[in-house]
Amino acid sequence: MVGRPKKARFMRTVRCADKTLTFERPRIMGVLNITPDSFSDGGQLLADTTPDAELILAAAQAMLSEGAAVLDIGGESTRPGAQPVSIAEELERVIPVVELLSELDTILSVDTRHAEVAQAAIAAGAHIINDVSAGADKDMLEVISGSSVGYALMHMQGTPQMMQDNPRYTNVVNEVRGYLATRVEACLQQGIALERLIVDPGFGFGKTQQHNLQLLSHLPDLRVADLPLLVGLSRKSMLGHITGRDVGQRSYASVGAALLAIQRGADLVRVHDVGPTQDVIKLFTALEQTEKLQ
Repeated sequence: MVGRPKKARFMRTVRCADKTLTFERPRIMGVLNITPDSFSDGGQLLADTTPDAELILAAAQAMLSEGAAVLDIGGESTRPGAQPVSIAEELERVIPVVELLSELDTILSVDTRHAEVAQAAIAAGAHIINDVSAGADKDMLEVISGSSVGYALMHMQGTPQMMQDNPRYTNVVNEVRGYLATRVEACLQQGIALERLIVDPGFGFGKTQQHNLQLLSHLPDLRVADLPLLVGLSRKSMLGHITGRDVGQRSYASVGAALLAIQRGADLVRVHDVGPTQDVIKLFTALEQTEKLQ
């Protein structure tokens, strides 16, 4: 019989501009990709090549009604092999969406690795910058420091264009945690408070199938400075390799992966399938509360 995974629940709040993100239970970050080429939902929120306000608003409201605490808006695909877009194009995709959704009662995250986009998104009303490069843009930490938004920093080996070209580690768990600790320290030195930070091990970003499974198995060991853990496994290729299913058929595996991550201490899960994920969180939370009473 497999033993119950050890987990460490993050209990504090994260300051996100004028909002706070609480983790008394696991929370959901819903994915809104304003891109034509994202691996799972590219083009679904566009009319030709332009963001479709009606579709985006409907998708956002549906995710909120299903239980999302954060909406993550992305204007550049970072799937393996994706080509970068210009800053101007990313701004054209992202900023109108932030402005459109800024009146909703939620926390808005913008998924960008570019300081110029981050700065414009913050001015438009974003509450979190979700940076897959953890500050590779030399101006990013200065932009974050000059604001009060939350900052999610992720581990990625290489760049989206080549990150899956034979990624190598001596010890993936130690190296990912060490990298995240180094980037957290860089944030602190820039004057960004711990209470504004979230860390993400970056599943699928410069990792083989075995690397991803090792990280998931040792998720509690990846926590840095008692910061909340963000995990994004939704519909990713590792689930396709395991199940043999195409990207559009990975919803069940995605919900299962989210639950496995939560059991191992994930505090925030980034997903496409918000409703089913919320259901398993409710089940997990009910069981956890019952066990505390025993």
